[in-house]
Amino acid sequence: MIVKGDGVINWQFGKPGPCLWISFLYEEIKGSDHLTVTKMMEEKVNNINISSEVPHEMGLEGQGFQSGADGLINGLHQNNIDKNTQRILSVRQKCAAYVLALRPWSFSASLTPVALGSALAYRAEGTIDFLMLIICAMTVLAVHGAGNLVNTYYDFSKGIDHKKSDDRTLVDRILEPQDVVRFGAFLYLLGCCCASCLYFLSTLKLEHLALVYFGGLSSSFLYTGGIGFKYVALGDVVILITFGPLAVMFAYSIQVGYLCLSPLMYAIPLALNTEAILHSNNTRDMESDKQAGIVTLAILIGPMLSYMLYNILLFLPYIIFCILATRYTISMALPLLTVPMAFSLERQFRSQSYSKIPQRTAKLNLLLGLFYVFGIILAPAGTLPKL
Repeated sequence: MIVKGDGVINWQFGKPGPCLWISFLYEEIKGSDHLTVTKMMEEKVNNINISSEVPHEMGLEGQGFQSGADGLINGLHQNNIDKNTQRILSVRQKCAAYVLALRPWSFSASLTPVALGSALAYRAEGTIDFLMLIICAMTVLAVHGAGNLVNTYYDFSKGIDHKKSDDRTLVDRILEPQDVVRFGAFLYLLGCCCASCLYFLSTLKLEHLALVYFGGLSSSFLYTGGIGFKYVALGDVVILITFGPLAVMFAYSIQVGYLCLSPLMYAIPLALNTEAILHSNNTRDMESDKQAGIVTLAILIGPMLSYMLYNILLFLPYIIFCILATRYTISMALPLLTVPMAFSLERQFRSQSYSKIPQRTAKLNLLLGLFYVFGIILAPAGTLPKL
């Protein structure tokens, strides 16, 4: 066997030495990446020339050697395919982790106020701009999602989240802290871009739009970041204002083009039900929050009063709906269809089975909000007060 400087191998005498050839090739490819190795192997095999002077009895061995080289190349190709598959799976897992970190089950708390504000604007003006409705929903969702990520980051930083927590995005190292920070910053930027689009689409004054939007954005961050209202028993107040009156007013004002206080009255039932989601979550996490040294309303009032407060938040909206249905229009009785779900949640809370109560309360919030919106849309013109 003679190895030429250009990498061409000529078989001229003696039996071919596969081990020697592999050894020679190994010296050339070690340290190279998979793509380079594959290309080099293909070149080497293509350059193998079996001389006409090789005895006939060596032909089979040469063919066997060629087959072995082909097998090695196929193995390298398969290895590349496996690594590409792993990369694709890794990307999918990362995307799924980002979605879970957003806590999408809680998005009903931001979508239903937007739908309610838009329905009130439709009842007041008789028209609705669906493009502005979609962009408004994207704006509120982006800020809500960013707020959830801020909550995840600070709860982990303060040692509140642990292996038994509902949110284990950072605890289980599904995402790294810097990933959560970057994603949160991206969502805040996305929300600002959407708000800028609304400025050009709506006739609402810039100062009014900025006041309501940045009020909501600040609340979503300061809930756990900065001041950290959640950690000093003020988180309930922030949520009650942000995911009730503020979000409803934002959606309403975008549609009609001016600020108005009348939607605040209609936001009360939905705001109370939304606060029930947070209160059930804080009640479930009372022990872990105590160990972490933070104070929530549920910790301050204890389990018994927490149960009573949850019932108030859960059932007071139905009393309001009954009043609206009897005094103004029967369509406002539609949310009462969710009363059986509310009683089921009350029984679960009373038995202190807190594990899935926040998610189930969020589901109730979504259905109650949708029926509420349908009730407003179906109400005859002029029957609802101050609209």
